Amino acid sequence: MSAARERFGSFFSVTRSQVYRELPALADAGLVRLGKQGPRSSQQYVITAAGKKAFKSWLGGEPGPDHLRSPLILRLVHASTLTAKQRVGLIDSAKQVYNGEHEAAKTAVKTAEDPYAKAIAEFGVARAKAVLKLLDSIPKS
Repeated sequence: MSAARERFGSFFSVTRSQVYRELPALADAGLVRLGKQGPRSSQQYVITAAGKKAFKSWLGGEPGPDHLRSPLILRLVHASTLTAKQRVGLIDSAKQVYNGEHEAAKTAVKTAEDPYAKAIAEFGVARAKAVLKLLDSIPKS
């Protein structure tokens, strides 16, 4: 989970429930197999040759349309139903989160060695800046 969040967190959310739901399905399809048991009875999985082939096929396919799924944006759409205090709390909390994401993305840009990883990190910087600009544009009342 931590590796997935680190690698995909700036543009794709991954939840534990998704992982725990999908891994057995992938195993049933022969795309992963059980690996050795990890600490605290955690179960590791290993990608199979069929899984690698399916991943490469997926990777080379058409991505389809992007869909924004942002709990923050969804809440902002309905923020007029909140009290002024709740709106300020929502915005202040989001600013803290996105300032942190902005700093983390800037660090990732500096440390990225792979040009694709650097481009993704730069996207993370731009995304965080865009959300912070949105939050700054909302009246305080």
